[in-house]
Amino acid sequence: GTPLPTLPDFYGGAVRLHAEPGSRFVYSNHAPTILGRVVEDVTGSTLADYVAGQVFRPLGMADSALARTPAIRATLATGHEIGPRGVRTIAERDMVTAGAASGFSTPADMARFVAALLAGGRGTDGAVLSPASLALMVAAQYRPDPLVPGMGLGFFRREIGGVEVAGHQGTHPGFHSQFLVAPGRGVGVVLLTNGTRDADFWLPTAAAGLLADELGVPRPGIRTDLPQRPDVWDDLCGWYSLPARLTDTRLRGMMGAGVEVFVAGGALRLRCLTLIPQLARGFVLHPDDPVEPRVFRADLGVDGLEPMRFVFARGPGPAAAVTLDAMPLVLPRRSQSSNPRRWALAGLGTAALVGVRLAARPRGRTTTQGRTT
Repeated sequence: GTPLPTLPDFYGGAVRLHAEPGSRFVYSNHAPTILGRVVEDVTGSTLADYVAGQVFRPLGMADSALARTPAIRATLATGHEIGPRGVRTIAERDMVTAGAASGFSTPADMARFVAALLAGGRGTDGAVLSPASLALMVAAQYRPDPLVPGMGLGFFRREIGGVEVAGHQGTHPGFHSQFLVAPGRGVGVVLLTNGTRDADFWLPTAAAGLLADELGVPRPGIRTDLPQRPDVWDDLCGWYSLPARLTDTRLRGMMGAGVEVFVAGGALRLRCLTLIPQLARGFVLHPDDPVEPRVFRADLGVDGLEPMRFVFARGPGPAAAVTLDAMPLVLPRRSQSSNPRRWALAGLGTAALVGVRLAARPRGRTTTQGRTT
């Protein structure tokens, strides 16, 4: 209900480039927000009105909007989060970054949206895209490694049982959603919830599992039919830094400074350089490709989270980087001398040594240069 600032006011009249387009993956709500502003400047219409007329109406999505209209407000569900203290009702919020959020919809309307993606961009009342444009959107526009599905235009890409899949996740306080489509197979899945716990982890996993069942392929998971390849371990061990801002709490909270790959207990392992004990202990890297020995999956031990796929850069000698399949986020290899875990351990060791020396000092009265202390 509070009036939102305009985007020029919100951004202070200017925006700064953080990453050259196509150069690396950066999760950002600001890029689609700016794109939405461009749509408004070009069309002379509000983004909400433009999307209603050019997207929702042709697709038959009568119960969807980007604005909190009276019709939306009358039927809007209440958002909840489930935590250690039980169920908590979430206050309604409007997003300044409307181009990247604030879509109100229903399961039926989202099913119509997915059906249009599977029908070459055509809905019940007309087409919103040509088949060629839609194919361009779901094709890989950024692919840092040929073994990684990469990113489309607004679509996260992946493979499930050898089938190319595209989709996106929605996260808003009290509400979570996920859709996945397999354009080549004519199958899609939509999930929405307004009351759950840790949906960021389990909702994408659930959607992938349901889609795998519909496709008749195995659900994503750890493979047990591939042997370990110790001959490549030396080239993979080391630490790989996370190229994210300190303010990127989603990535930093999970991975901290990056990841470290090491050998322990006769297995290749990976641990996140984070303060979260569960992620800092390390996980076994299981081979995930029958041909390429530098592709692995790891079960991070987080309830509901699908085993994560890691692809190390190919080439002679040590791997130059490791890519997280799901983002796709590239973590470059760094010198072991700059490994933050080593610096942290050295700092703890120094602190412990100082503590021992202080504890060993004699107590009571001593004299220094003739002065009583």
